[in-house]
Amino acid sequence: MDCPACGGPVTLEVGPDQPPSTSLSDAVLDAAEDERLDVVRTCWDCGWQEERRLRVEAIDTTAGDADAIERAGLLEEITDELAAIEDLGTLEDTLAEVRRRRRLEPAAEDTNENVTEK
Repeated sequence: MDCPACGGPVTLEVGPDQPPSTSLSDAVLDAAEDERLDVVRTCWDCGWQEERRLRVEAIDTTAGDADAIERAGLLEEITDELAAIEDLGTLEDTLAEVRRRRRLEPAAEDTNENVTEK
């Protein structure tokens, strides 16, 4: 969005309990029922600012694919673990192991398919 006062770029911040880099869509999807979200749009060129408060009245969810949900949870857990690793060598070793396992997976599947029963 461009600033309505000067046409400059506008930043969007979500709060009150969200990290500064949180997107509005992530904040809404992570919100609990009756939770309040503060959204502040600011133009750093001219100083224009707008604040809005949103309240989540109700949440309706539908069940998703169980495998996709489990996969997403595991990916988030892996990402969190990797973000906590500060040693570059450990990250390099982890990446090498993941790539090694991915190379071995198709080979293991192919050998099982080519086996004939007697």
